[in-house]
Amino acid sequence: MSRAAAIPRISLTWLLVAQALVIIPHLAHLPLWVIGLWLGCATWRIQIYRMRANYPPGWAKAGLMLGAGLGVFFSRGSLVGLDAGVVLLIAAFILKLLEMHTRRDALVLIFLGFFAVVTAYLFNDSFLVALFSLLPVTALLAALIGLQQSEIATRPWPTARLAGGLLVQAVPLMLLLFIFFPRLAPLWSLPVPNDRGVTGLSDSMAPADIAELSRSGALAFRASFDGEMPPRSELYWRALTLERFDGRRWSQSSFAQLPVAPAWEKRGEPLRYSIVMQPSAKPWLFGLDVAQTPLEQTQQMSDFRLQRRQPVERSLLYQVTSWPDAVREPVANQAGLRRALQLPAQGDPRSRAWAAELKRQYPQDEALVQALLSHFNREPFGYTLRPPRLGLNSIDDFLFETRNGFCAHYAGAMTFVLRAAGIPARVVAGYQGGEFNPAGNYVQVRQFDAHAWVEYWQAGRGWVSVDPTFQVAPERIELGLEEALADEQSFLEDSPFSPLRYRQFAWLNQLRMSWDNLNYGWQRWVLGYQGAQQLELLQRWFGRIDARLLGISLVGGGALLLGMLALWLFKPWQRERDVQQRLFRRFEQLLARHAVFPQPGEGPRAYAERAAQALPEQALAIRTFAAAFEAQRYAGAAASPAVLRQHLLALRRALPWRFTRAAPESARRYD
Repeated sequence: MSRAAAIPRISLTWLLVAQALVIIPHLAHLPLWVIGLWLGCATWRIQIYRMRANYPPGWAKAGLMLGAGLGVFFSRGSLVGLDAGVVLLIAAFILKLLEMHTRRDALVLIFLGFFAVVTAYLFNDSFLVALFSLLPVTALLAALIGLQQSEIATRPWPTARLAGGLLVQAVPLMLLLFIFFPRLAPLWSLPVPNDRGVTGLSDSMAPADIAELSRSGALAFRASFDGEMPPRSELYWRALTLERFDGRRWSQSSFAQLPVAPAWEKRGEPLRYSIVMQPSAKPWLFGLDVAQTPLEQTQQMSDFRLQRRQPVERSLLYQVTSWPDAVREPVANQAGLRRALQLPAQGDPRSRAWAAELKRQYPQDEALVQALLSHFNREPFGYTLRPPRLGLNSIDDFLFETRNGFCAHYAGAMTFVLRAAGIPARVVAGYQGGEFNPAGNYVQVRQFDAHAWVEYWQAGRGWVSVDPTFQVAPERIELGLEEALADEQSFLEDSPFSPLRYRQFAWLNQLRMSWDNLNYGWQRWVLGYQGAQQLELLQRWFGRIDARLLGISLVGGGALLLGMLALWLFKPWQRERDVQQRLFRRFEQLLARHAVFPQPGEGPRAYAERAAQALPEQALAIRTFAAAFEAQRYAGAAASPAVLRQHLLALRRALPWRFTRAAPESARRYD
């Protein structure tokens, strides 16, 4: 008999379906050769089942493993890290299909499949992915049921229905564990490659960078306010501050990396809100000025930004309190002011001369700033995503030649002129505005909301924020990017199928908002359900209790629940009370481990004789137990469970520890 027959047809079918469903969520980040590998291995496995091909020999398996490893290395540049680790796992999941000989091999493949399903959440944890993951889990359960060779496991749809029923039965236990099981920090993590592309702001900026970023409709974060949301024109989400200028790019200074809290004074009423941030692979967080958060391993840096110790590699929920009217560093140190005045030694002579002229006309800093803003408003400057190319003296070219640009052009040019006039200034990069979602009462901020503005320093007033873009295109600040580019028609021009381009259709926009609200609820209440949220919920239900006592109670309660579940499943009170019959059942279980199963209507002597033929080295021990059982059970001999236990122990010692991988066809079980 072919060894492929050890895997039932229905189980193999569901395994192939499950593999395809497991791979689908990974298609966006898998190299194309993995898809070819699966198609080849699946075809080979089918041919093995049809007895038209043999199992691959050892050298072929070694070659496939080596080829998969080399493929991962050349496509990912490493064998270590999140991307490489997941590709290796999927490759092993596929190659195991060819090595699968018996039911035990199939079990290994099924359990590997469950683990591969979970890894999809490392790349996309949206509600849609979670919903889709039920399909491969159901297929894997159907394959597991198909291994049992029962009557129901010979047909595909009853097997799938039973698998779905098992999932439904597991829902109550899943909910209990989700709510009550203590939230633990990760025990390990995979390093993320430094060159992994993630859409978002970087720690340096040239004028064209934000313009390119604003062509993307990808989500950056969502924010929910405890009270009334501020006007859109006041939503300036700080990410980082750029102080260094090399003549082309603005970047962070080395001092900004130091965890030195700045001096500031709280003024006015605070804003309280929560943010669900998308993965950015960067350590900084977003918040309105001046922001504070109780999030662990997060602190306020010297330039007022919020920064974590580790980069944001998955969706992150955090609470923020901001003071929009706060006074930021009314007394600044001289080193900080010198950094805010730094300019290249040469370059942009016309801008430097103009700054000197403005300084002579407006000796007061505030008056000079207002004059510069009025200049942007009065002169024919334009706002565009298609700015002309700038030459070596980029500031001069923009201010006096092209006069068309994006927010980064205006912020960089204004900061340069202020510094040349002796006023400390710096560029702030982040996001401005956002789209309000009435379905969930929150604002969603996307990459095309990326923005840059200016803050300058005045004695006694500290850092003051101004936005030159507002003077040129006020509709960008008050209404959004789409309205600012209405004449140019360049909003998301590279994404013709994005629903964001068709917000004029009410039904489509309502559908988009409702779907986004569903995803936001999933991220906030399910993915964001961590230790602090769990403690808050449980204290709301049970009153104020000690966290340690709560943890002990939850662990004890969970153990009690599992114990009660085990009692309900195994029902020890319904166990066989007949000692002789119970020992014979153990005799059957012991032989079943070596693929010798009892057949319907088969008597003890016939079963023992068939087992003795299948296991000739243990034939004496098998026949000895069977003879003692028959004598006590049917021949009127005195009942002596101790004798049966002694013979059963002798048989257990005689049998090998390792289970046999296959058995003769006569030993197959019929249920």
